[in-house]
Amino acid sequence: MAAVKEIHDAYDTILILDFGSQYSHLITRRCREHNVYAELMPCTQKIKELKWKPKGIILSGSPYSVYDEGSPHVDPDVFELGVPVFGICYGLQEIAQVFGGKVEPHTHREYGFAEVEVLQAPSSNTNPHANQLFAGFGSSLKVWMSHGDQIADKPPSFDVIGKTPTAPFAAIAHHTKPIFGVQFHPEVTHSDRGKEVIGHFILDVCECKTNWTMETFIGKEIARIREICGPKGRVIGAVSGGVDSSVAAKLMHEAIGDRFQAVLVDNGVLRENEAQQVHEMLAEHLGVNLKVVDASELFLSRLAGVEDPEQKRKIIGNTFINVFEEEAAKLEAEAEEELRLKPEGEAKGKYEWLLQGTLYPDVIESISFKGPSATIKTHHNVGGLLADMKLKLIEPLRELFKDEVRALGRLLNIPDHLVNRHPFPGPGLAIRILGPVTRSQVQIAQRADTIYLEEVRKAGLYGKIAQAFAVLLPVRAVGVMGDKRTYEQVIALRAVQTEDFMTADWFDFPPEVLRKISSRITNEIAGVNRVVYDVSSKPPGTVEWL
Repeated sequence: MAAVKEIHDAYDTILILDFGSQYSHLITRRCREHNVYAELMPCTQKIKELKWKPKGIILSGSPYSVYDEGSPHVDPDVFELGVPVFGICYGLQEIAQVFGGKVEPHTHREYGFAEVEVLQAPSSNTNPHANQLFAGFGSSLKVWMSHGDQIADKPPSFDVIGKTPTAPFAAIAHHTKPIFGVQFHPEVTHSDRGKEVIGHFILDVCECKTNWTMETFIGKEIARIREICGPKGRVIGAVSGGVDSSVAAKLMHEAIGDRFQAVLVDNGVLRENEAQQVHEMLAEHLGVNLKVVDASELFLSRLAGVEDPEQKRKIIGNTFINVFEEEAAKLEAEAEEELRLKPEGEAKGKYEWLLQGTLYPDVIESISFKGPSATIKTHHNVGGLLADMKLKLIEPLRELFKDEVRALGRLLNIPDHLVNRHPFPGPGLAIRILGPVTRSQVQIAQRADTIYLEEVRKAGLYGKIAQAFAVLLPVRAVGVMGDKRTYEQVIALRAVQTEDFMTADWFDFPPEVLRKISSRITNEIAGVNRVVYDVSSKPPGTVEWL
C-alpha cells in the first residue's frame, strides 16, 4: 500500500469551523459516526490558506451574538469555495447576515425542546438538495434549541424549510446553492434524528465517501509511520498501562517492530501491581520492547510532605522528565555503540522520534476559537522532553477520539480488559491521596482501588461506568471495630457515566454492591473505618477530586 503523507489525501473531509460552541466537538463526532472524517478548526481560519479542499463546511454554534462588536465572523471565502455549507444556530445567523438577512435578540428565547414544522421548498427553488436535510422525516421534528437571538428578516436568496411557533426561520435553504442553516442543534442527542440531519448533509449533499474506519486507518497509518521513520529510524516512547499509550505502542510496534522501544517509569503511585501487569501485557503478550524503570523511591522522596495538588503534578511531571531523559540517554548510547560495532547495514539506526499518545480532544482544546481553557488542572504529559532530547514528535493517534482508539486497539488484538480500561491520571494515586503522599498511604489507596474495581467487575458494572476510583481523604472518623473505639481514615468512592468527560453524572449503584465494597474495604484494609460515596455531577464538580 502506498504511504499517505496527509490524512486529507486519504479521506473526504468535512471542515467544521468552531465559533466557540460547547457542542463543536459533538459535530465532529457525529460526522465520524457516519464513517466520514471531520476536522475542527477555529472560525478564524482563512480558507485560502488551507492546503486541502474540504468536501463540505459546517459552521458551529457560539455563545456570541453576530451583531455584537468583537464577535467572531466567518471568512466570506467559505461561500466562494464551491462546496456545501451548513450553519448550526450561530452558524445559521452568520449565513443570514452574510446574505443580507437581519439577526436580532429574540423576545421569546428558546432553551430546551421544540417542535420544528418541516416545510417543502417552493418549486421556484432550483437547489437540487433543498429538501434533503429533512428527507423522510414527515411533517415535524423534535429538536433541541439553545438560542437567545433569531433571524428577524430572512435573507432574500433563501427559502424556509422549517419553523417553530416562535422561530419562523428555524431552517433555511439557498435558492440555487447547497447552503443551509438550522436554528437547532442536531449534534446533541436531545434532538430526535439529529444525527440523520447531519448524515443527510455530509452523505447526500456533500457526497462524502464513508471510508473513515479504523480498518482503513490502521493500514494507512502504519504505512505513514514507516515512511516517516525510514528503514532504520528508531522511536522511543513512554507507556503507562493506559489505553492511549498501549495502543500507540502496539501500533508503532506493528509499523517498525523492534526499532520501537517503550519505557515504563514506575513512579511509586501506580495502581497495585501495575508495572508487572503492564510488562506482562505489552512485552510478553503483544511483543513490544519494554523497559521498566523503578524510580518509585525518587518520586516518593520528592513528594514527601507535599499536599498541594498542582505542586504534586509538577513534581511528578518534572521528575518523570528527569528519569525518562536519563533512560533515553542510556538507550541512545547503546544505539551508538551498536552502530560502531555492527557491520554497516545490520545496525538499526539512531533514536530520532519520540512517540506521544495525543488524542484529538487534546488537539481540539488547543485550536478552539476560545483558545486553551483556563487552567483548572495542569495536564501531565511529556511535552517538556522535546526541547532537551532533540527528538522529533510522532503522534499516530492525534486524529482519534477515545472510542476510536479503543476500536483501533481491538483491531491490534489488544485484549478487551485493557482496551476498555478506565482512565488513570498521569500523576497517578498522588492526586487521589488528599494530603501528603507516603508509602503507607499509597498502599492504602492501592488496596482500596483494587477492591473497589474487583467488586464493580464482579457485579458486571465495569463496562457501564466510564470511570471508577477510590480517594483517600485527609480526615479521620470515629468508628467501632471489635467493640473498641477507632479513629481512622476515610475512603471516598467515585463512579461516573459520561460520553466525553466534558460533563458527567454519578453512577447509581445498587445498594448491595456499595454495601459489599464498603464491607471489604473496612475489613481488609487496616487503618480505614469508613467509606463514603460521591454523588456529585460534573459540573459543578470535576471527575477527579484533585
